[in-house]
Amino acid sequence: MGRHGWNPGAGRWRLTALLGVGAAVVALVVALLNALPGGASTEGTTRDGGTVHGTPAAPRDADEPYVGWGFTHTQFSADEGSAAATGRVERLLSQGGGLPQDQAIMGWGADNPEPVKGRYDFAALDRRVDFVRASGGVPVITLCCAPDWMKGGRAGAGNTDWSRPALETAPTPGHYADFAALAATVARRYPDVRHFIVWNEFKGFWNDAGGRWDYEGYTELYNLVHRALKQVNPRIMVGGPYLVMDSVDPSRGEDAAAAPRGPWGAMDQRVLDAFSYWNTHKAGADFVVVDGSSYTKDDELLPDEFAATDKLTAVGRWVRQQTHGLPLWWAEYYVEPADGNDDRKGWTEQHRVAVQAAGMIAMVKGGASSGFYWNPEEEKGGGCPGCLWTPTATAGGGQALPMYGLVSRFDRAFGPGAEYETVSVAPDAVPDVRVLATDRTVLVVNTLDRTISAEVDGKRFEMKAYEVKWLQR
Repeated sequence: MGRHGWNPGAGRWRLTALLGVGAAVVALVVALLNALPGGASTEGTTRDGGTVHGTPAAPRDADEPYVGWGFTHTQFSADEGSAAATGRVERLLSQGGGLPQDQAIMGWGADNPEPVKGRYDFAALDRRVDFVRASGGVPVITLCCAPDWMKGGRAGAGNTDWSRPALETAPTPGHYADFAALAATVARRYPDVRHFIVWNEFKGFWNDAGGRWDYEGYTELYNLVHRALKQVNPRIMVGGPYLVMDSVDPSRGEDAAAAPRGPWGAMDQRVLDAFSYWNTHKAGADFVVVDGSSYTKDDELLPDEFAATDKLTAVGRWVRQQTHGLPLWWAEYYVEPADGNDDRKGWTEQHRVAVQAAGMIAMVKGGASSGFYWNPEEEKGGGCPGCLWTPTATAGGGQALPMYGLVSRFDRAFGPGAEYETVSVAPDAVPDVRVLATDRTVLVVNTLDRTISAEVDGKRFEMKAYEVKWLQR
């Protein structure tokens, strides 16, 4: 989806100019030596994809079906850039106790992992995993997307089609087993990665003829991957289906479900059908994964940006009920609609952080135990709305931004094992604040664009417009 900010113009390969006839001849010879019959180049690939890479770490919660609150690495992240800036982010993360970090196996910063069947290129993914290890993070891998030869494209190093339509194409059914084998190879290469998400947002699994999701195809792929990962290590945790939990305005949506629904809208029945099929026919799951926004498919915040986050609570409760209490993860969550360029720049950072905090509170109230914030950084400076840190391209980059403060502190206060308590809120403050509490910490969010006086947990205090306040108990 466009929300991911995939830039088709920024290909993951680089073309090098060849200078002189001699260099051209050398290049041709090398290409011929590295080509398989049929013209599929294997340059830069190896056969030892399943060999353990680097020094595996011992992340926390390796044997638990939850990881806490962290972020997803996207196309530009802190594994690349100035050494001073990337080191600054490593220290920022590790000194804070580490955060869960998710990375896809192809796209969003990772190259094609298997350009030719049985020939692997994990250099980019290795670099991301190394960064997670160095920063003390809990590694999570999303098993998406698929090499071109698994989906009707050309095999060969340098032949990857990085356009968005190609990237978001699912493997053909005849290659589901090949994708499962690739998943197993990834699991063997990074034995410290114990949490895997299968695929991403049902990409490529839309049934045009039926006007619905191809949930049968996705579930077949999921089950093959699940079995392959468990064969590598039965203690690996596997989850899906990573569906976008779309909602619609009930007054205009012919696909509006009878439930869940509320002032925020109604769920798209086609999504619920897909989820129910997977839930009934899955080979197994250690946790359940969803994705979604507080706003509708038409980018409507109903009835407003803060009340719309109640959708995240309603969806979470519905999912937990359907799965009989499986640990719930939000692989992505959005509270601010994007513009035509897929940018979210319409709010002040204070406003953005406040609504984001309200959304995270809503997810917890819906039963979520883990979630991943999308958008750690942008390529260059000049403003970075919603980013976790400043771009690492220059030596002065890698500085923490307000959103990092929210996500990191939320994980520390409300991470795995947190037990929530109800605290008192004065009647005059109830309509204006969102609150989440444990026996040690209370998070309070002012939902108004003005100063208020609020009494929470027996304490009276003033809150600035859209202020996010942390209280110690």
